[in-house]
Amino acid sequence: MADYLFTDSEWDFATVERTYKAIEEIALNDLKLDVYPNQIEIISSEQMLDAYSSIAMPLMYNHWSFGKTFAREEAMYRAGYSALAYEVVINSSPCISYLLEENTMTMQALVMAHAAFGHNHFFKNNYLFRQWTNAEGIMDYLAFAKKYIAACEERYGHDEVEAVLDSAHALMHQGVFRYRRPPRPSKEKLLEKRRRRAQYEESAYNELWRTLPSGVEPPAANPTTAIDEDFGGEVRLPEENLLYFIEKNSPTLKAWQRETLRIVRNLAQYFYPQRQLQVMNEGCATFVHYTIMNLMYDRGLITEGSWMEFMHSHTSVVFQPEFSDRRYHGFNPYALGYGMMNDIRRICENPTAEDRDWFPQFAGNGDWIGTLKDAWANYRDESFIEQFLSPKLMRDFRMFALYDKAEASTFKVSAIHNDDGYRRVRSNLARQYDVGTADPYIQVTGADLKGNRTLFLSHDMHRGVPLHNQTKELVLGHIERLWGHDVKLEERAA
Repeated sequence: MADYLFTDSEWDFATVERTYKAIEEIALNDLKLDVYPNQIEIISSEQMLDAYSSIAMPLMYNHWSFGKTFAREEAMYRAGYSALAYEVVINSSPCISYLLEENTMTMQALVMAHAAFGHNHFFKNNYLFRQWTNAEGIMDYLAFAKKYIAACEERYGHDEVEAVLDSAHALMHQGVFRYRRPPRPSKEKLLEKRRRRAQYEESAYNELWRTLPSGVEPPAANPTTAIDEDFGGEVRLPEENLLYFIEKNSPTLKAWQRETLRIVRNLAQYFYPQRQLQVMNEGCATFVHYTIMNLMYDRGLITEGSWMEFMHSHTSVVFQPEFSDRRYHGFNPYALGYGMMNDIRRICENPTAEDRDWFPQFAGNGDWIGTLKDAWANYRDESFIEQFLSPKLMRDFRMFALYDKAEASTFKVSAIHNDDGYRRVRSNLARQYDVGTADPYIQVTGADLKGNRTLFLSHDMHRGVPLHNQTKELVLGHIERLWGHDVKLEERAA
């Protein structure tokens, strides 16, 4: 009888640990993955719902929107309209993976391969995560944020704090640095900055002006790689990060309100890379779990029944509805990401003449692991699709491009399956994953700090599309609440 890791659906902690070690050996030795230390936790369905509601973070301050999300997700789950995720994974060091206690042992193995090694490797190695997030600092910062907001509620009142959080949350997508890159100061400059900051804090210290409520101290490390912020610096315009500008320059905000804005924008910046990497992140994790589970089956570590259960789940995850299917809501990121990564392996191992023409840099090189690791490290969704989507996969997904003009009565098919069409389809699809075109591009262009304190904003319209008027007025109300004075927005053609 084969020496299987497990033979039935029930799990216990010894079996989970034994299976984890087998998965780890394949991930590190066969796939050469580079991961943070892992922390595996098995939680109940209610705890998983709670994780959903607080943007999948284990520590989070209180806000009514989290409770609303919890109530909605719980009602849908109890009524059988939606299922729970098998896992939630945190970009931290150690990397925390939550597994659902209702999972079978096969599913526990699958999600450990998916989260603890697929997502984990991607978090640690992709350039956007490396530039913008601090995996070692996020848990301490979340603990600080939770304690800080609670202390503010106790001192200043729940309604006062909630009003600031409401406005900050409304501006989260406009509270990130999109194009500015974090500085790489020399050691001497870093030490000089710390010396000047300590000197400033010593000279400016006054108990009346303390930002933090009593007993709450900030963590040593930020959750993000912070932009260099010198004291006494000049206002730089235009500024794309609205929360940052308001935090630093609002004439009316109190110290605790500025710190609250800083918490929200730090969390927004922490999550910003994930919005640019959904296809790659999920594709990487899905490809890794598929490869590991098949290697485990090939080596006699799991039974045929377990492999069949895994394949049933996997095919459901990568299912792509047709465009005429009622379930179609665009491309499934799991399906597109996994399909592209599986296709890269095919091109490395068994390329066609078409593949060699389109991808001469890696077609037939035999090193699919190295090629994928390079892609995982150095691309985001937009550039990954632009560089690696093959004509074969476009045919498999039956892709074509439509030219749509608002005043026209019909659609026009503008790109089909020929050489020029493939390139146009690929480019058009890549543009859809550019977060910069999906979010409105709003900048601070002026602020009358010495006069009537009016704040001036501009919106560069993408393809001539203005902001939705009702939503615009609601969001401007939130900006005015934080700024404390009039706010004027100009919409202009890009």
